[in-house]
Amino acid sequence: MSPRLLVFGDSLSFHGPDGPRAADDERLWPNVAAAKLGGAADLVARAGWTARDAWWAMIEDPRVWADLRRVDAVVLAVGSMDTLPSPLPTYLRTGLRYLRPDGLRRMVRKGYLAAQPRLAVLLRGRPAALPVRLTVRYLDTAVGALRTLRPELPIVGILPSIHRAESYGYVHTVRDPAAEAIARWAKQVNVPLVDLPAIVGEHVFSGRGNPDGMHWGWEGHRLVGEAMAATLSPLLPSGCDKSPVPRSDVSGAG
Repeated sequence: MSPRLLVFGDSLSFHGPDGPRAADDERLWPNVAAAKLGGAADLVARAGWTARDAWWAMIEDPRVWADLRRVDAVVLAVGSMDTLPSPLPTYLRTGLRYLRPDGLRRMVRKGYLAAQPRLAVLLRGRPAALPVRLTVRYLDTAVGALRTLRPELPIVGILPSIHRAESYGYVHTVRDPAAEAIARWAKQVNVPLVDLPAIVGEHVFSGRGNPDGMHWGWEGHRLVGEAMAATLSPLLPSGCDKSPVPRSDVSGAG
């Protein structure tokens, strides 16, 4: 049996060096990880998703309910966006898209994007998109629910990524406290973590990733995919075939 992964993610899961890609692009890290394990990946993600959004998807999306009955492992690849400076409360920031008429929406959005880096510096990176305690709470709630539904299901998380994004004033104050809290929680509940900064830090800070200073190039996706596969491999059921499959059988192959 070829292992099947269910990945909850944010834009780091589907943005490449020049913007977003379709979820089946074989160069994206979830598909790299799945290919290394001889299986396939299903990605549930949107730009800006936090741990709270992943939890909402888990309990509200009937496609996820169906997937959870069949997958061999779940990856909670959320938490990075939680740590970004968010000068506006999340409900106001995400609500800008609903403004009408269109001209007003474009004007307000343009103004906010121009002010965001200055506000991030002025407010020293706070508040973040999601408070650390809520990130941990939603991750813990998700893990608890998954283990109630399928006690044997392997679950892997991540330590939040880093950035050098001008759009956030190069500020990332909440990242380290969030990583420390997630690491403590993960140890308590026995959830292995993939350390994203240790894997892509040099890639991002050297400028080899996306020019936005946040997302990764294909090198970064390959490195994360390989690290995720190495973390998942010993956790997968013994009945899973972990040998590489032909490229044409890998999710996203073209």
